[in-house]
Amino acid sequence: MACFGDDSNRILRLDHYVRVKSAVPAMAGQTALIYLREVVRARHGRQVVLFVHGAGTPAEVAFDVPYQDYSWMEYLAKAGYDVFSMDMTGYGRSTRPFPMNDPCNLAEDQQKSVFGTTCAPSYGQQMTTLASDWNDIGAVVDHLRALRRVEKVHLIGWSLGGPRAGGYAAHNPAKVDKMVLLAPAYRRGGGDTVPAKIPAAGPTFGSQSRQEFDANWDRQLGCPDQVDPKARETVWADMLASDPQAATWGPGVRRAPLVTTWGWNQGVVQKMQTPSLFVAAALDKQALPANVKALYEDFGAAEKVLLDLGCASHNALWEKNHLLLFQASLEWLRDGNVNGSKKGEVKLGY
Repeated sequence: MACFGDDSNRILRLDHYVRVKSAVPAMAGQTALIYLREVVRARHGRQVVLFVHGAGTPAEVAFDVPYQDYSWMEYLAKAGYDVFSMDMTGYGRSTRPFPMNDPCNLAEDQQKSVFGTTCAPSYGQQMTTLASDWNDIGAVVDHLRALRRVEKVHLIGWSLGGPRAGGYAAHNPAKVDKMVLLAPAYRRGGGDTVPAKIPAAGPTFGSQSRQEFDANWDRQLGCPDQVDPKARETVWADMLASDPQAATWGPGVRRAPLVTTWGWNQGVVQKMQTPSLFVAAALDKQALPANVKALYEDFGAAEKVLLDLGCASHNALWEKNHLLLFQASLEWLRDGNVNGSKKGEVKLGY
């Protein structure tokens, strides 16, 4: 008789593509393919988590770092969640609208930096909108609800993933259980008036080189051993692998669409009731801690916690205090508290 061990706790990684009728202006009404990574135990859990990325880094690069214990997705999968992450239209392994293939649609300074010359744009406006992002998220959430037969999913967003995940939850509260927002973008006092032009005029997409990636991170370092150099190398290698076309441009860059971000403002967040954990990284110079605190204060839900994470930059999920962040997210999703606090402010990592 053959004997087999129980492998139900084995971690699996699976790729999915979700079809969506696009709301991206350059391809409105056409079908886009949204790349979905699944990290899950062989025996499925009962709750679903969806990670939503920020303005530059695709989700599988951000949240599933293949180095030591830096995969946030795997951390939650080991805790029993069915974990997914999605690349928005224009990012990573998802459909990239045709204007993103034309280097002339970069800003002039980026054209010059990457190619040493400039050319006139062929498109002349930003690539996507928050509304088109919410449309992408909606297709994925409905896919996951049907796939796992659940009514609600948890959302975790980072940086611009805050307005993406939060805005989706504002419009679809019945489909979202809890949220975790790391360094969410927010500007108190943002107007309710619809801009005259959506998407806004200007460059269509942006690029980032390794030099720019390092410089942006280095300006936010303030603690000894805040960053493991091997973790940084792993993230950048994955970044280039996520965009093989742009990896051949100049020194090797990654592309990301520029997004018209109207629709995430004080009036919207004041009405929201989704239980939410907000994480402000103490050394963040991109999503300033004061702005994250303003979002926390304006947010309408009674169940909300603000985590002040010490010795951490905008890239906190890739730094030495990443496990404090991951553990706090697990406590929030599982228990509705952080260190026993169901509301108010909590400090960790100091």
